[in-house]
Amino acid sequence: MRLLTICFFLCAFTSLYGQVPEIVFSTQKNYTKREVHIAMRDGVKLFTIIYEPNDKLQDYPIMMIRTPYSVAPYGQDNFGNSLGPNIEFAKEGFVFVYQDVRGKYKSEGDFIANRPYIQHKKKQETDESSDTYDTIDWLVKHIKSNKKVGIWGVSSPGFYASMSLIDSHPNLKAVSPQAPVTDWFLGDDRHHNGAFMLMGSFSFLSSFGKIRDSIGTRHPGGYAAYHTTDGYDFYLKSGPLKNFNQKYLLGKSVLWNEMMNNPDYNDYWKDRSYTRYLNKVKPHVLVVGGWFDQEDLYGPLKTYAALAKAPGHQVSLVMGPWYHGSWTRGEGNALGNLDFNANTSRFYRGEIELKFFKKHLKDNKIPAIDPVSIFVTGANEWNSFNQWPPEESKMTPLYLSANQKLSFQKPIEINNGHAKYIGDPQKPVPYTAEKTLMRGFQYMFEDQIFASRRPDVLVFETEVLTADVKIMGNIQASLFVSSTGTDADFVVKLIDVYPYDKESKLSDCQCLIRGEVMRAKYRNSFSKAEPLVPNQIANVSFDMQDAAHVFKKGHKIMVQIQSSWFPLVDRNPQKFLNIYEANESDFETHEHTIYFNQNHASNIILPIFK
Repeated sequence: MRLLTICFFLCAFTSLYGQVPEIVFSTQKNYTKREVHIAMRDGVKLFTIIYEPNDKLQDYPIMMIRTPYSVAPYGQDNFGNSLGPNIEFAKEGFVFVYQDVRGKYKSEGDFIANRPYIQHKKKQETDESSDTYDTIDWLVKHIKSNKKVGIWGVSSPGFYASMSLIDSHPNLKAVSPQAPVTDWFLGDDRHHNGAFMLMGSFSFLSSFGKIRDSIGTRHPGGYAAYHTTDGYDFYLKSGPLKNFNQKYLLGKSVLWNEMMNNPDYNDYWKDRSYTRYLNKVKPHVLVVGGWFDQEDLYGPLKTYAALAKAPGHQVSLVMGPWYHGSWTRGEGNALGNLDFNANTSRFYRGEIELKFFKKHLKDNKIPAIDPVSIFVTGANEWNSFNQWPPEESKMTPLYLSANQKLSFQKPIEINNGHAKYIGDPQKPVPYTAEKTLMRGFQYMFEDQIFASRRPDVLVFETEVLTADVKIMGNIQASLFVSSTGTDADFVVKLIDVYPYDKESKLSDCQCLIRGEVMRAKYRNSFSKAEPLVPNQIANVSFDMQDAAHVFKKGHKIMVQIQSSWFPLVDRNPQKFLNIYEANESDFETHEHTIYFNQNHASNIILPIFK
């Protein structure tokens, strides 16, 4: 009777949904959990959870993640819903290890965000590299395994994955830094080209930056009393940056305080950027990132670039159409009105990530994944290469020109070509058309028509394209500017303008492909700020990060230029000073000029793929 009931259920489900339901995999039935404290070389003990397969007939490799975000659920009998990077890993069979990093949750010691690497360490000196080494050393000696270890992590755990590559343990065979935090001043999370990423930093650092009051499982909690759903209004009325400590954080966020005390690219920031140490890496590496990552697009691209320079490197890169960490879940077939015509996340998890770790931890006979796998937006297809950027990409200037036009031909105007706009810090350009308190990720591909209609946003566009234009690689901006003030921000947005199509959700869309900000006082050096000389022309050139996109025939390429992007980016007073100490009276309205003539040919340099 029971068998008949099961058969009836399966038949009914199949008739409704067209397939037999997948049997739910139970981690609790297939794994045994234990909790241990592993002593580091200085005696500090790090809390570690180990999930071991109940099957003892074979030796399994170890998959480890180290995180500042808690390894919950805590307790011998409390199991997570899934183990490893995705559920297929638990089905495949690994020993899974989760560790609270030093100074977080149930681990001893003091927490330091993006803890600097120490060269030539003395006997008991520690950093994240040594903590990883000591953990692996304990694991391979105390756990039944095949002695091969893999590490993965997304975002801050991606940073810890990257740090494991430096002075790596000989048993560490495969590492996947995914959206790794890499440089908090130049391009990740906290700053872009020296400009402070206000919205994301305030919400994150109000909790993450606190010193814990005790070792345990309690989350410190963040600022929650916004009393509004309108982020633009909240941040504008909050005033200068120093007000956020006085009004909300009350000096309790150590990390916020450190940000405010280090306004320039000094040793505080440089010591936390590890890419220069990725020159003698032994494990195989899979670097992963998303083209719409609102937090760490910079990290994977720069980590890969550093690893690819190392002699005999064994690094692969995957960049997909994802926002921060979204490749770890869901199908990845669409974002908003963007339809990718493929289940990109599922493809990545099964055909790239799982195969990578299986090959290097279990069965070397498995074919290697491609060196570089790139999803090309616009064309909606995966491309494979031996390197990134591909050799076929040529850096090609797209020039601003008269009558709000863009052209691949240099302007013919000798002196007169320019456009002006007023930058008013009291009426900054919003970064999104949404009324929202949280930053979100939709702005990474949002229709920019709301901004194009403002008088403080310059708009330039090509004629309708008569052939596809494919870009694959790094985008650079090179602006010739002047201002009546002594500092300014310059935001450049590269946009795909879709034609009218009443059947398309993207009809007339000014879809953002890449946007980036540059703080002009850092135009010559991020370490030594320099004022603009009022009404004197200066070159402001900067990295806009990478893209892989096809502007289709019949579309247009658009560039928008503005001097605020609020409250995503903090307001520039447009006066040369330490912005973190600015008063309300320091914020000034100024006129900015962008030049486009033969002698001062402002342009966006595109990596055109031939």
